[in-house]
Amino acid sequence: MLMPKRVKFRKAQRGRMCGKAQRGATIAFGSFGIKAMEPGWITSRQIEAARVALNRKMKRDGQVWIRIFPDKPVSKKPLETRMGKGKGAPEFWVAVVKPGRVMFEVGGVSQEIAQDALRLAAHKLPIKTKIVTRPDYVGA
Repeated sequence: MLMPKRVKFRKAQRGRMCGKAQRGATIAFGSFGIKAMEPGWITSRQIEAARVALNRKMKRDGQVWIRIFPDKPVSKKPLETRMGKGKGAPEFWVAVVKPGRVMFEVGGVSQEIAQDALRLAAHKLPIKTKIVTRPDYVGA
């Protein structure tokens, strides 16, 4: 599972997810990618599930780039606990994703295989996504 090696602060506030992605909105490494269409938190488990789905479908052909990293801790209080007594312990890590962000990229495979694999990976994510192609891509 993805998580930071160390962080400055153990617990983080929830923050806001307004606006569009400022960076990471274009395909930089591969030929095809999954782009977020709405804001959301993507957990490290969801990223891993999408990565496994991609690699299985592509039969370890080509390359996969993960462009998001879960660096925000989410804390939870135990069930049936009364209010007060401070903030809960960190439970899992999330990546904050805004609309327009390219989350996964693939390259080195045919268009049909890439789109099939990205569709399967997109089903593992909790937000609406779309499959995008590099503007200068020419089918081989």
